[in-house]
Amino acid sequence: MVCTKTLYNYVTLGLLGEIKSIDLPLRVKRKNSKKRVREHKKKLGRSIDERDPAVNERQDFGHWEFDLVLGKRIRDEVLLTMVERKTRCALIRKLPNKESSSVLAALYELRDNMFQDCFDQIFQTITTDNGSEFSRLSELESISRTLVYYAHPYCSSDKGTNENHNGLFRRFLPKGKSIQDYPLEHITNVERWANTLPRKILGYKTPEECFAEEANIALAK
Repeated sequence: MVCTKTLYNYVTLGLLGEIKSIDLPLRVKRKNSKKRVREHKKKLGRSIDERDPAVNERQDFGHWEFDLVLGKRIRDEVLLTMVERKTRCALIRKLPNKESSSVLAALYELRDNMFQDCFDQIFQTITTDNGSEFSRLSELESISRTLVYYAHPYCSSDKGTNENHNGLFRRFLPKGKSIQDYPLEHITNVERWANTLPRKILGYKTPEECFAEEANIALAK
């Protein structure tokens, strides 16, 4: 007895005469066995392939991964999540929307109000995806020594540290819930919880402790 999946595959390959895929009532509900190759992938700037391979070893401080956490997809605020690769220290900033100007403004605020003269030492590189919200991020390179790299399209593993942290944040910021409904105090508490959580990979230190140690070393150089 030939199974339904096999019959559908035979039709796709043209092995059953005049029968075509369009004649199959469930074709649209079944995965096509032929993988589609995506073309014209967006390239917003410097590829992650150009990033120093030493960054992968997590031996050097100051290399960050960025992403956005969305709530409801229509007219909602978003969260910009930033994670330092070596210390796993995270920063979360609430943005009014996912426009590239809002993302860039958040980085300017970090530079001007939080890190000021030490921004270049704290943010040596930034790696993010190819979403349009990050299209202007490379403008940082004109006002700082920070280098911006873009991950391979459709390859979230290129910034897996940030993706893992987004999973932690989702414990307190469930999908489908409006970000606008969460007060800034709640967002701050989520950030604090993540940064004060002892990690086995850090020798049971907290990201907050490791970040302070590494930042002091970087600034002393």
